[in-house]
Amino acid sequence: MDAFDDALAAAGGVARRGLVEGWAVAALIRAGVRGGPPRRMAKAIRALSELGQIGAAVTVAALRSGESVGLIDELGSLTFAELEERSDALACALRDRGLGEQDGIGILCRNHRGFIDITFAAAKLGARLLYLNTDFAAPQLADVCEREAVTMLVHDEEFGPLVAGVAPAHGTLLAWHDGPVEQPTLDQLIASSAGRRPPRPERQCRVILLTSGTTGTPKGAPRSSSRSLAPIGALLSRVPFRVGEATVIASPLFHAHGYSQMIIACVLGSTIVVRRRFSPEKVLADVRERRATALVLVPVMLRRIVTLIEQSPEGHDTSSLRIVLVSGSQLEPDLIARARATIGEKLYNFYGSTEVAYASFATPEDLAVAPGCVGRAPFGTRIRLYDEDGAPVRDASRVGRIFVGNTFQFEGYTGGGGKEVIDGLMSTGDVGHLDGSGRLFVDGRDDEMIVSGGENLFPSEVEELLASHPAIEEVAVIGVEDEEFGMRLAAFVVVRPGLELTDEQVREFVRANLARFKVPRDITLIEELPRNPAGKVLKRRLRELHAAQRPL
Repeated sequence: MDAFDDALAAAGGVARRGLVEGWAVAALIRAGVRGGPPRRMAKAIRALSELGQIGAAVTVAALRSGESVGLIDELGSLTFAELEERSDALACALRDRGLGEQDGIGILCRNHRGFIDITFAAAKLGARLLYLNTDFAAPQLADVCEREAVTMLVHDEEFGPLVAGVAPAHGTLLAWHDGPVEQPTLDQLIASSAGRRPPRPERQCRVILLTSGTTGTPKGAPRSSSRSLAPIGALLSRVPFRVGEATVIASPLFHAHGYSQMIIACVLGSTIVVRRRFSPEKVLADVRERRATALVLVPVMLRRIVTLIEQSPEGHDTSSLRIVLVSGSQLEPDLIARARATIGEKLYNFYGSTEVAYASFATPEDLAVAPGCVGRAPFGTRIRLYDEDGAPVRDASRVGRIFVGNTFQFEGYTGGGGKEVIDGLMSTGDVGHLDGSGRLFVDGRDDEMIVSGGENLFPSEVEELLASHPAIEEVAVIGVEDEEFGMRLAAFVVVRPGLELTDEQVREFVRANLARFKVPRDITLIEELPRNPAGKVLKRRLRELHAAQRPL
């Protein structure tokens, strides 16, 4: 691969794209994708050209593997042909309701068929798809929907109270419900337009995944539905997915990790197995019953699964698995060792971000000799370290800011601005170093952001909110280590004289205004915050105080 990478780096423009696409096609063939009859190939190529990778994924799967099971959720199974027909019908019904190209469709759904139905239907409309975090508080949800110009909101019944303050022009639809409802549902719309096929859109859809910038405010990171096969080729260069297998996706589908693996499984004609809520027992049962070959997780999920297997070594069969793909937060060496002991040499550690997409993958071989690394860059991706002045770090073993270059990065935030770019490479916001074999290690953030259980958290956002509480004089929030979630938030609160405040009242105030994963689990009431002569809070002292009070 080194010689090919050198040729790729030297190529430019059309030549570079041709090399990338050719290599991606070869990777798909190695994974078991076959062209089939010329007429079917022509239809698949036309779908990719007209709908882009996202809209065409289910069409290509239906052409190649129509009678194979495409999805299994708590309602049962659907073939790829049925998924294609459902998305066609739903696209037509949405068009009848007045939605068209570039309309903004907000999606607030857990992992189930409704998420997939609306994704492919909206893509066939050429709409903008906005994926919303199911842990949002009502104020966040309303703000994001307004900023991103959502004209229709699709949600699960359980989120009804959250969406009460949102009034999109084309109303709301239920994607999942557990009993009789008066509100229109996706299933009703699908049934009303069964057998119809939508016209091809003039413009392809755009996908907006939410991320967080240095201010802690959720930002929209848009991507066009690319015609390129490069993202799939990059993944297959490091992770050995195969055609026609079964993938259990436990990661939330609204996250880039879960979302991308859903699309790739569909392209490969592999059965997608999902559940609305994560349960280690049910995930292991799905792996056993479906003979799943791949499992997609965030580290906190992996920890709970490993713990369960350790408690009952003979009670869980994971022999069918070839791939356990983990991403979302730091994967600790201790958890890697435990996973290798319980599940075997099947762990792949994926490092990337919503903005840069793929940065690197650590294979089981990488993790065996360098636990804690995030591996090497996949095909078509470059990693480089820069110092604070923007100069390349010549000694790779030194810590530097991590920058990534590939052909499928995001397009800049919907509200304006973007990530820092140097020499065509984009910042991940992390700092790290390389070992002698070129494996990347992430050493931390280059700002104050922490990652807890796969979620990005910013202490400053929680500080600003708590400072508005009538009983709080001043507050500081820091990130501290957490055995289960990697990191968690700890708040130090000074109560105003003459007033009273409990730990739970502090948590409840945050819970009512921000997502649940932003609620500090540790609350310390103190008389004053430690500051330097310039008045800056000494967070190092707070960490020392926290360590003394709550040793890890």
